[in-house]
Amino acid sequence: MNRVGFCFLDRPSATKQLELVQKIEQLNYESAWVTETRLARDAFSVLGAFAAVTKRIQLCTGIVNSWTRGPALMAMTLATLDEMAPGRVVCGLGAYWDPLAWKQGIDRKKPVSQMREYLTIVRRLLMLEDHVTFEGEFVKVRDISLDLGHGATREPKNVKLYIGPTGPVMTELTGEIADGALLNGLLSAKYTREMVNQLNKGAVKGGRSFDTFERPQLINVSMSNDVAEARYTAKYLVTKYLGQQPHVGKASGLDPELLDRINQTMGGWPAKPGGIEDAMKLVSDEIADSLTISGTAKQIKDRTQEWMDAGISYPVILPLSENYDEIIEKLAPSEW
Repeated sequence: MNRVGFCFLDRPSATKQLELVQKIEQLNYESAWVTETRLARDAFSVLGAFAAVTKRIQLCTGIVNSWTRGPALMAMTLATLDEMAPGRVVCGLGAYWDPLAWKQGIDRKKPVSQMREYLTIVRRLLMLEDHVTFEGEFVKVRDISLDLGHGATREPKNVKLYIGPTGPVMTELTGEIADGALLNGLLSAKYTREMVNQLNKGAVKGGRSFDTFERPQLINVSMSNDVAEARYTAKYLVTKYLGQQPHVGKASGLDPELLDRINQTMGGWPAKPGGIEDAMKLVSDEIADSLTISGTAKQIKDRTQEWMDAGISYPVILPLSENYDEIIEKLAPSEW
């Protein structure tokens, strides 16, 4: 496989990530993605450090939400990162999730409309339009433009704006207006195929070619020669996310009643002590295997083809087990 990406969730330490991203680049990975999961770690601090120790690899957010940073701050941040890593920056945007947004006083109503407004204004600012004014339902800017740093060449910023969709309406919007899509992890190959169709539908609506539309997907992997041990690691994360972000499970066709039981057993978010372990009993091996890949490097490669066959551009490996160096080495592009 010529193209493979790698994604950092909330682990390992930031210092270890700096070491690993250099190995990823040396092994010819396409892209390095950094998440902003829960309230664990911000993406841009890490990506700025990545920019200082790499020269080629794409540096990507996977993803950051469109609610907690205004479009002007987001555009300024991306322009700064592009100054450090010219032409290598991809910003994956997402619609956030409750109850985390609600706990910060954010009312996530009409997320598709908000995303359309937000991405449009961030793009206009990155194109260095002057006197940008927009009075939207969610986004309001008045006579602004990016100043850029002293001495910086004033030319449009080559930053790609992706959306990380899950539902069908947001997925169609992604195909219509975004530069690409980072397809969510923890989605079955069957549902991924439906998402690709929705992206294509959006591209047609936007009068765009789907052939060149980038659509990598997060592939959650737990690697071990002990398949049962690997699956236990994967099931822990699957349970946590099904309990705190049930829309992910609903998208893949899981029973809403089961998702409610998982949430209640966990104790909501954040989970009560021992809640995830108790809720894991409700998650079958079949569910875990439909959303993640557990096993040896060969088993991971073989099963990744299920998502490739669904129409994604390339896999972005997101490690669930903590043998990061081994995963990076055995799943490098030259090893497929």
